[in-house]
Amino acid sequence: MSGRNRHTAYLSLGGNLGDPAASMGAALRMLDADSGTEVVAVSSLYRTPPWGKLDQPDFLNAAAEVSTGLTPRGLLDLCLDAERRLKRVREERWGPRLIDIDILVFGDLTVHEEGLEIPHPRMLERAFVLVPLAEIAPDFLAGGKRLADHLAGADTAGIERVPRGRDWWKD
Repeated sequence: MSGRNRHTAYLSLGGNLGDPAASMGAALRMLDADSGTEVVAVSSLYRTPPWGKLDQPDFLNAAAEVSTGLTPRGLLDLCLDAERRLKRVREERWGPRLIDIDILVFGDLTVHEEGLEIPHPRMLERAFVLVPLAEIAPDFLAGGKRLADHLAGADTAGIERVPRGRDWWKD
């Protein structure tokens, strides 16, 4: 997909209920099927310990690069629609979930709106976000440092790559 007014955005995806890989794959296919958005790259899947609320199953996490002609709010609406279509229910902050899609970065824009902050305000605190993102965007600069530099000081204990092909999301 080419054209003017396109933006590169990075997304974080995760889940720990049902079949998270299937849910994330379905969400990515929904995003890719939208005429305004194209999935450009997807990381491997990573099994990660829970963050925030520890008494729950491990998560599967991934990151994706998308090219979009949508606005940040339009991309958020598309992501939320994919979550709704997959039957995500928001019951508890940082609690178990079928699917979660967060916009990490949208071009070089900074957005502070109700329900939407870009860059994601806690992405640099979360190894489960940084590890998959660094796989698809190793030279990406966040806070003036490469992701690899942020990862050097991050606690990556318990994060392990799940052995599946690079196109796991297309199944």
